[in-house]
Amino acid sequence: MMLHFVDVICVLLALNVTGNFFRLEYLTLAVSNGVHLLLLLVYLKLIGAVFEFYNLQVASTEFQLIRSTILTVTTTTVTYFLTPVYSPPLPANRLQILAFFTVIFLSLILWRLFYVRFLASKRFYQNALLICDAEQVEDLVSGIESIDPHYKIVAFVSDCAKVAQSVRLKPGIECVNAGELMRYVNAKQITEIVVGTQNPESITTELYQQLLKLLESGRLIREYSQVYESKTQRIPVQYIGRDFYRFFPFSRSNQNRLYLSIIRILEIILCFVGLLLTALLIPFVFVMNSFANKGSLFYTQERIGKDGVVFNILKFRTMLENSEADQAVFAAPDDARVTAFGRFMRKTRMDEFPQFVNILKGDMAVIGPRPERPFVVKEIAERMPFYETRHIIKPGLTGWAQVNYSYGESLEDSLIKLQYDLYYIKHRSFYLDFNIALKTITTILFYRGQ
Repeated sequence: MMLHFVDVICVLLALNVTGNFFRLEYLTLAVSNGVHLLLLLVYLKLIGAVFEFYNLQVASTEFQLIRSTILTVTTTTVTYFLTPVYSPPLPANRLQILAFFTVIFLSLILWRLFYVRFLASKRFYQNALLICDAEQVEDLVSGIESIDPHYKIVAFVSDCAKVAQSVRLKPGIECVNAGELMRYVNAKQITEIVVGTQNPESITTELYQQLLKLLESGRLIREYSQVYESKTQRIPVQYIGRDFYRFFPFSRSNQNRLYLSIIRILEIILCFVGLLLTALLIPFVFVMNSFANKGSLFYTQERIGKDGVVFNILKFRTMLENSEADQAVFAAPDDARVTAFGRFMRKTRMDEFPQFVNILKGDMAVIGPRPERPFVVKEIAERMPFYETRHIIKPGLTGWAQVNYSYGESLEDSLIKLQYDLYYIKHRSFYLDFNIALKTITTILFYRGQ
């Protein structure tokens, strides 16, 4: 929220001050007219989201930040210049166009570099303390810290004498005895206590009394699954036991007729646009196939849809023909069966365009968990609880897992993708759908397709 707010302030002040001081009419018009200003800010926010300008990890790394700022400002200003009526008329003095771009770029890059150097530094980390069994520490810590660069677990509560003998602590993490909890929290300015233990017996009477005093003093105490979900935007299925129903209050949007009707209308409109693009792509794909990917243009494959119903998915072919003549096998990131042109189509998501036919038929949605093959579902579901929960909604052309996680072939990768899928099912909304749509554009532009 701070990035969003300060970005707006910096752009407004820079354009206003520079425009008035140097008497550059185009700059002053952009901020003095409400319509012009609103359009500029909308472009900045939407295009910034596409180029990861508001991604905390990108915003905290200088190289990535500079790249993101250049792409965001360049695309925003060009789009703004090319928008008729709602943006100021282009000035006769073309130097004002260069000044407009320069002022926005410098105002944003200087503020963002200040953010990287000072506000994203270690002194502003959110320090947390973890209550869990010693053998859980490494797993629980890595599950959160790898996502949020500002969140730091600095200590955990356990019997430190036993830990010193049996557990090798991760560097930077201290062990705290239960009786010293309150003193340590106050001395180290701990902002949050995270309860990660799944064993009720681990919360001793002494520890309980300490936690109660901390709660009464206004300290924030949360369950690990809550922190994990808020920080990673995934459902921690690996930490869910028999009381799983507490973790799955699925979004009402899954049964909301108004939401589903609006989404379906938008999907049909998008399908006609997508099928038009598919028709335009067919000659190009056909010609390239003739040289680099000889064989049929399309292929179909059985996939599992909503409620476990099997349907045939339609795609541009990216593998050698008869690549599974003997038996069905898992795909791999560098699969030798994928042709050179097929790899290009996968990276750009071009091979998925024919699936607008499946969406129009109602087998799929635009956004949802990716549909898997029956043998894959059977194999993973036997080893992973909750996997078939993905099938309570339609599979999608793109989804929360696809825009947040790269291609994976192991059971661990499938677990992470399942966590993202369940998060989408739990929090499904227009806002999340819109966010996925923007991230899908990012995935295509940065060549991150599977």
